[in-house]
Amino acid sequence: MTRFNFFIAFLSGLFALSSCGDSSVSEKTRLKNNFHIEGQIKGAANQKFRIEAQSQQGVIDVAQTVTDANGNFKLDGNIPGMGIYSLSIGENGKNAVVIPMDLNDHIVVNSTKETFAVNPVFSGTKWAKPLTKYMQLFSILAQTQADQLPKIKDPEQQLKLFAQLKKPIVNFAQKQIRKEPENPVNIILLNLIMPSQETGFTDWDPRNLEDMKKVETAFQRNYENSPITGFLSQQIAAIDAQYQSYQQYNSGTMAAPEIALKNPQGKELRLSSLKGKVVLIDFWASWCMPCRKENPNVVRMYKKYRSEGFEVFSVSLDQDESAWKAAIDKDGLSWPNHVSDLMGWQTPLTQTYGFQSIPHTVLLNREGNIVGVGLRGTQLEQKLIEQLTKK
Repeated sequence: MTRFNFFIAFLSGLFALSSCGDSSVSEKTRLKNNFHIEGQIKGAANQKFRIEAQSQQGVIDVAQTVTDANGNFKLDGNIPGMGIYSLSIGENGKNAVVIPMDLNDHIVVNSTKETFAVNPVFSGTKWAKPLTKYMQLFSILAQTQADQLPKIKDPEQQLKLFAQLKKPIVNFAQKQIRKEPENPVNIILLNLIMPSQETGFTDWDPRNLEDMKKVETAFQRNYENSPITGFLSQQIAAIDAQYQSYQQYNSGTMAAPEIALKNPQGKELRLSSLKGKVVLIDFWASWCMPCRKENPNVVRMYKKYRSEGFEVFSVSLDQDESAWKAAIDKDGLSWPNHVSDLMGWQTPLTQTYGFQSIPHTVLLNREGNIVGVGLRGTQLEQKLIEQLTKK
């Protein structure tokens, strides 16, 4: 998943609106127009201009018109309330931009056909200026990302560079949210301060959660009847709960649940037998390519820190015993602690340890308590060294 695909996933849950069409549709349904949009899209002569919303039943046409010979247009329509909508120019709907539209908005948009989806200029509403700024920063980020990230082959270094490149747009989002928590543009900006799928809560600023709750409170006060407000509350509650669990998992106060499974030779091995050492529980499988790519890093750390009291306890989610054994040999996983119930994703350990994807790592201190979850690469090694040097 790309860095901003979560934006699409987040917004898809917000598309729960029903609405009516253009002026002709409004006449048919006898609904009063409650928004107006106009502007000029240079180079888009006689092109269809469309406003759409998503619902559980699919795409809903809110309003549409055709630009004149100079790309000018005016359009009125009806919406049920504040929400996320899509503006598009042309026939295929790919030249589109997402906006947060509210009741009685009088929107002005100016652009060219070529830059419409990446750098339009909005005015006339309270969300217009911050959305325009966001689009400008996003356009710069996308271009810089395309130029620089392909030059770096190491995924971990790519993540670090991306985090650095993203700082200007994240800083903008934080300032804007704190300045105007009630602004509809925050539906879009909130994505920038949510924990990412790649790094989770690692290096995540917990003040972001406070900002999210401010937006939630403001939306409950200003947009109580909007479906977005309820959905937003659910999302923030879920993130809050996950963050509390993350803190607990990394506090060193939670004992790791016992794992007692058989090794490739049929002998039962117990995780608790390694108490007194710093242990990495590594959930993996022979068929998992990201796991296999990460294995050399685990092998390197095992060889480097084994003498200092580091052990690896590998738990395979394989179902094919021969494939499991072959992968251990091929990847040189030389530690003795390999176990599996050969149940694949049906293993109860996914529930016990709360994970839905692999590779998944859990680092234990010498007391057998969890001190890190989901760590890989440099972050894992730094946490490992920290635990090994503790007296």
